Amino acid sequence: MSEQSAQHLPVVVIGAGPVGLAAAAHLAERGIATLVLEAGPAAGSAVREWGHVRLFSTWAEVVDPAAEKLLAPTGWTAPDGAAYPSGADWADMYLLPLADALGDKVRYGAAVTGVSRLGRDRIVDADRDQQPFTVRVTHADGTEERVLARAVIDASGTWSTPGPLGGDGLPALGETAAAGRISYRVPDLKDPAVRARYAGRRTAVVGSGASAFTALAHLADLAREVAGTHAVWVLRRGIGGSTFGGGAADQLPARGALGLAAKAAVDDGYADAVTGFRTAAVETNADHLVLTSDDGRSLDPVDEVIVLTGLRPDLSFVSELRLGLDERLQAPLELAPLIDPNQHSCGTVYPHGVGELSHPEKDVYLVGMKSYGRSTAFLAMTGYEQVRSVAAALAGDKEAAERVELTLPETGVCGGAGLFDQPEADEASGGGCCAAPATLTIGAPATGGC
Repeated sequence: MSEQSAQHLPVVVIGAGPVGLAAAAHLAERGIATLVLEAGPAAGSAVREWGHVRLFSTWAEVVDPAAEKLLAPTGWTAPDGAAYPSGADWADMYLLPLADALGDKVRYGAAVTGVSRLGRDRIVDADRDQQPFTVRVTHADGTEERVLARAVIDASGTWSTPGPLGGDGLPALGETAAAGRISYRVPDLKDPAVRARYAGRRTAVVGSGASAFTALAHLADLAREVAGTHAVWVLRRGIGGSTFGGGAADQLPARGALGLAAKAAVDDGYADAVTGFRTAAVETNADHLVLTSDDGRSLDPVDEVIVLTGLRPDLSFVSELRLGLDERLQAPLELAPLIDPNQHSCGTVYPHGVGELSHPEKDVYLVGMKSYGRSTAFLAMTGYEQVRSVAAALAGDKEAAERVELTLPETGVCGGAGLFDQPEADEASGGGCCAAPATLTIGAPATGGC
């Protein structure tokens, strides 16, 4: 097939989440044929799995401009821009109407199991760029299909591949055997069955990001109501000024309040913090679990473990494509230095687009959470800017593709120690640019999210 004839094929977008649907909206705005393939039964299937969690971004920050234009003629009413939606709100009040507006451009129950070039594996050079992409799809009924595409935008996210308990990036010894007592999600304590699982019990929360903050805040609320409920917060590094996030310095106030809520859980005695603990093994002891670190320390027994150690991209179905990925973060090579927690410092992540997202394989893009690989600093508005730029590039509008149309809010958090056991010296002394806020009065903050 010639390159010219391939231009009549659709752009395939993998995933009908916030960024995938935004990509479809931008492509539709430019008159480009588009097909969105979603493995789940509805738009925002992954978002719905954490529907009980409140985002720390407002509605104004999680609605894509092109999507809003597409929705306007349908009679859709934009929610209050200053309010904080839950995941369920985001899915029901925005993603579902957006998918409906896109109509037959979106297919559900369509899991992408492989992407390659037509008649070319990753080894073959001959006429490679002239061949369309072939996208292998398995439908909910088990049937298979091959879809040809002029370009592929992978917005499948990272939700399906959470990080393990083990501190070395591998599952801890015994982690699989103890799976019945280990969760990798923020618990929905409004669900009676989930509430009963943690009420009156001792739970280890492993992780140091917004999801861990949210779980700690929820468990502290439960502890105020049910005696015997207690959390053990397990951190792989030490506690410093940036441990609890940006606090009052964060331009996303609800994100800053999350860290303060986690600190309050510790200060109020509803959680104990254990630092520098990298789990090597988990043992089932009678009705309890015992975590042991790689330096031989063991925690007191717990009833449950909540592992919130980040997410990672599933690259298995794009393994036949020639991707240029950073060897640490598994993010695009040009993007990785902007988001690397080994290097990232105070201030914003620089807004980016097609230039930072391009790969040796022409016309394939990883966007949204998947583009960030193992980094967790992603915001929805970042993904919307990514797909605006990618859609412009696919339309041949180079000027628009290279233009930056986004200013990101500052985190108020110093980076550079995110992957080390100990905080930076200036943080430990309280003299860094992100020293912990003096006041812990937090009111009733919105809880975690994107």
